[in-house]
Amino acid sequence: MLSLRNLTIDFGTGQDRVQAVKGINLSIGAGETVALVGESGSGKSVTGMALTRLLPEPPAVYAKGEILFEGQDVLKMGTEELRKLRGGKIAYVFQEPSTSLNPVFTIRNQIAEAIRLHRPEVNDIDSEVVHYLDMVGIVDPAKRISDYPHQLSGGMQQRVMIAMALACQPQLLVADEPTTALDVTVQAQILDQMRELKKRLKMAMLLITHNFGIIGGIADRVVVMFRGDIVEEGTTEEVLRNPQHAYTKALIGCIPQLGQRRKRLVTIDHSILG
Repeated sequence: MLSLRNLTIDFGTGQDRVQAVKGINLSIGAGETVALVGESGSGKSVTGMALTRLLPEPPAVYAKGEILFEGQDVLKMGTEELRKLRGGKIAYVFQEPSTSLNPVFTIRNQIAEAIRLHRPEVNDIDSEVVHYLDMVGIVDPAKRISDYPHQLSGGMQQRVMIAMALACQPQLLVADEPTTALDVTVQAQILDQMRELKKRLKMAMLLITHNFGIIGGIADRVVVMFRGDIVEEGTTEEVLRNPQHAYTKALIGCIPQLGQRRKRLVTIDHSILG
């Protein structure tokens, strides 16, 4: 479904130009979940946003490579093609729902707008909004559609963002740190919900995260990014059981373990990584 070939992304101009993504190759098959894992600044979010060219140009420069979605190069698409791709075929759930939702519009208006743009054949939009809110676990969705974002908890706001993404019936869902701003209990609920919805709707998913602790049971494959490069990839089971790269081992070593008491969190020593 999706293939990145030698993708290189720079920021800036002239001597101040910085390479954020360094000639990476990445593929996602239909119905597959791939976890893209790395620290902040590793290039994973830049990669995710590049899939539909959400990065502002400038300062972003797509220096080399291809982004192929269903055989078409996204980097050669025009404005109208990109508008159909964004949300309609590739949808996003971002890290902080309170900054993604518009505070002056109701939940109903925001999800309905997405449906009107990408599914003009839908006649009863309110029923569709209620359906997707119910699908993501919003209690009494027929009443909640009149709420504004500030009336919802962080977990409920994130569920609304997921409902908005799913209402467009995308083929690929890009979830960029979807649970980082939530408490641990709500994190587990959101991840369980996404896992079930992905299976039910048979869509592909790119899960972008810094946390190896959340990918077990949800990702089929893992791709590890470090300083703009892909340094390791494999099935989730293979990478978690037998990591090969020093950076992957360091990230996995940061996961808290039951029964292990530590005086402080493990720090990744970048000097040993080259």
